[in-house]
Amino acid sequence: MIRSLVSAFAALFLLVLAPTAVAQKRIALTFDDTPRAAGAFFTPQERAKRLIASLKKAQVEQAAFFVNPGKVQSPADEALVANYVRAGHVIANHSFSHPHLNQLTADAYLADIDKAEAWLAPRPGHRPWFRYPFLDEGGKDKAKRDAVRAGLAARGLTNGYVTAEGSDWNIETLTVEAKKAGKTIDMAALRDLYVETHVEAAEFADGLMVKTISRSPVHVMLLHETDIAALYIGDLVAGLRAKGWEIVTADVAYADPLNTAAPDVPSANGTLTELLAWEKGLPAPRWYARNDIKLANRLFAERVLHEASAE
Repeated sequence: MIRSLVSAFAALFLLVLAPTAVAQKRIALTFDDTPRAAGAFFTPQERAKRLIASLKKAQVEQAAFFVNPGKVQSPADEALVANYVRAGHVIANHSFSHPHLNQLTADAYLADIDKAEAWLAPRPGHRPWFRYPFLDEGGKDKAKRDAVRAGLAARGLTNGYVTAEGSDWNIETLTVEAKKAGKTIDMAALRDLYVETHVEAAEFADGLMVKTISRSPVHVMLLHETDIAALYIGDLVAGLRAKGWEIVTADVAYADPLNTAAPDVPSANGTLTELLAWEKGLPAPRWYARNDIKLANRLFAERVLHEASAE
């Protein structure tokens, strides 16, 4: 009996002294602009097939594809979207025609969302999330921002926000331009730049979130349905895991309490990480360094093309 009591007290003592487990860094992968036009290396159908296979090989259970139904121009495009769902992924609203909110009235913008939702809602894999094109939530126009926020709520749609991004669209654009110009592309360097950039973006976002909300939330990474993703998503997943990240589903990510956040800042556009940090009064920079396009372009020129930048 005495021995049992001693053992119990010893176990309790060790439990009290044991360090608190470090919170697991978790992140979901999301892809914008589906279906996207042909890139530097693949047709849209080739790219989607490769992306599906790469996600499966990397054991990514579920990614989210934010769809622009206005880009669905053929049965092949429609099948492309259905194939993502068939592979276990989900689809959500990225507007019908990918407009900037600052170029439309709130009513016209919501009508474009409605048009996309009419196409998406009956389909398997649909989720009631809306991602603002260009991450533009109204800029400095707070009346428009609030009108769209209210319109989304009335429609049962929630913000498909982003917490981490590395401007992969720019890496893709530079790659397409280099290919068209007949330049030699160092594919290994392209892979390394893509992976390094997005792992760093996730690490930066998590550090800023901890400063802002005192915890590591379930993050959402913004990617685009690009040829580079099709080539290197497996490498990116491996890079994230090597840094201690767990890849989770978009369903898990959007169940985080962040899903109700509606930051009130002087200009509403960018990642949720930036907006929350700004709202709290944290100083700039509140964005990942390589989202500075001049810096990103220089790195691409030097590392991928092995040439001096245009600066």
